[in-house]
Amino acid sequence: MGRADLLGGTLPVLTFGRGPDLVVLPGLEAASGNPTGSARRMEEARYAPYARTRTVHVVRRPVGIAPGTTMADLAGSLACAVTADLDVAVDVMGISTGGSLALQLAVDHPQVVRRLVLVSAAARLSDDARATQRRWAERVRAGRRRRAAAGQAELMGAGAAGVAFWRAALWLGAPLVVPDDPTDLLRTVEAEDSYDVTARLGEVTAPTLLVAGARDRNYGADLLRRTAAGIPGARLRLHPRYGHAAATSSRRVPAMVLDFLAG
Repeated sequence: MGRADLLGGTLPVLTFGRGPDLVVLPGLEAASGNPTGSARRMEEARYAPYARTRTVHVVRRPVGIAPGTTMADLAGSLACAVTADLDVAVDVMGISTGGSLALQLAVDHPQVVRRLVLVSAAARLSDDARATQRRWAERVRAGRRRRAAAGQAELMGAGAAGVAFWRAALWLGAPLVVPDDPTDLLRTVEAEDSYDVTARLGEVTAPTLLVAGARDRNYGADLLRRTAAGIPGARLRLHPRYGHAAATSSRRVPAMVLDFLAG
């Protein structure tokens, strides 16, 4: 079992495994704080392939995010926490919204990131994804949790069948994806809405790997390719049939990531 703590005394972190440090920034999550019980066991199982050769630190958003917080603010807090408790330069893997934060970190605080992995993430959200997330936020504020959750299905599935699956799953699982107090979740979404580091991609100094699906509706293949092209020396692994959810959960990803980190 791993240990739950606060990285730098500020950010919830779940740590397990052995070997060089790997900071993992997960995608958008309902609850703040570290998972417990079965959720914690599922998380450790998800990252078990990495934990065999790495000390995995799954770092979450701060609790009590202030109004108007930007992705740059969140990256600054993360940089302080990492340098307080870990080596100055660490490997960082960001997934989805966590990938937005990871790329912001690499742009603003290059001294913190040794190698960078982005899974289903890019320099900005697509216009469609921004519009969908704004509708989601409006529904959450109105207390329409099931409609809000189901509306995210458009961004998760790759085709009509995938969207239908996710719409049903998210409708039924709405209490798990939209918490009773969604304040921190909403403020994270607001931060990502204005996030755009396209013009600063050339400032990334860490060797970078992007792994994504060509049918990812959050970004689209063109935006993913432009992100990779803008980062000096970046590698892109774009699966032609994967959507957003498939790429983030693919069993092929750990081997790609570990091979890149070892390089």
